[in-house]
Amino acid sequence: MEYKQLGKSALNISRIGFGCMSLHPDQQESEGIIHKAVDLGINYFDTADLYNKGANEELVGRTLKKKRSEVVIATKVGNQWREDGSGWDWNPRREYIIRCIEESLRRLQTDYIDLYQLHGGTINDPMDESIEAFEQLLKEGKIRYYGISSIRPNVIRYWAEHSNIVSVMMQYSLLDRRPEEECLSLLQRNNIGVVTRGSVAQGLLVNKPPKDYLNYTSADVAKAADAVRSVSGSHRSTAETALQYVLQHPAVTSAIVGMRTMEQLEEAVAAIGAPPLSLEEMQSLQGAIPINRYTDHR
Repeated sequence: MEYKQLGKSALNISRIGFGCMSLHPDQQESEGIIHKAVDLGINYFDTADLYNKGANEELVGRTLKKKRSEVVIATKVGNQWREDGSGWDWNPRREYIIRCIEESLRRLQTDYIDLYQLHGGTINDPMDESIEAFEQLLKEGKIRYYGISSIRPNVIRYWAEHSNIVSVMMQYSLLDRRPEEECLSLLQRNNIGVVTRGSVAQGLLVNKPPKDYLNYTSADVAKAADAVRSVSGSHRSTAETALQYVLQHPAVTSAIVGMRTMEQLEEAVAAIGAPPLSLEEMQSLQGAIPINRYTDHR
């Protein structure tokens, strides 16, 4: 495994991170997959209070309790479940963030969170109030660092300029190159680490049948997947190629991958040892379909 410093923080995280949302908290094999991930060198585990109404945090907490000093635990806040359980509403208020961390700490069986992230956000949020909440938690020692999970350029720009975030989680893949327009370079200039999600585009770049995705038609998706297969050849798997495309951008610290099986885990980790993409291979991938760009949230 390879490791990279996360922005301005003192956290050195594995270049493949474990997205725990896909794990079933009540299945015993989920704990085994997490333990195997640690054995393979993964030290970054991403969850959220939203997932399974907190049960995902409980899974991560009990599984990693004895290895707490060896791992980096990242969780998220901001989505508030309705009392009737019918769904959730967005709540970035200071009081809510302060209240939620106590429950996350309890579920994770720890007295601090390495990276606490705002789980979304819009330009109309009371962002200064949210920032004050995270700064208070820093002073209290309940979190080591904070970041946001967002794809919106206007939100990312504000947090980069007005807060002490060390990271931004965002969707990024060959089928979602919108971050390349502005966000990746902005974050790199400000030494804010990028952790990516969706790097295999729901499996469309690997093994799933083509379907419409974002602004791309199924025909576009098929062209992108064909390009990935062609570049992979016999020396990389398609998953390795898709992950290498993301990891080779200098702004990206880690690709967070959801893994439900041992096979998926091993394939994701293998991407680190796969041959890097050459300039010609990168150009071939990028030329397969037109780049997409943000139309909103600018």
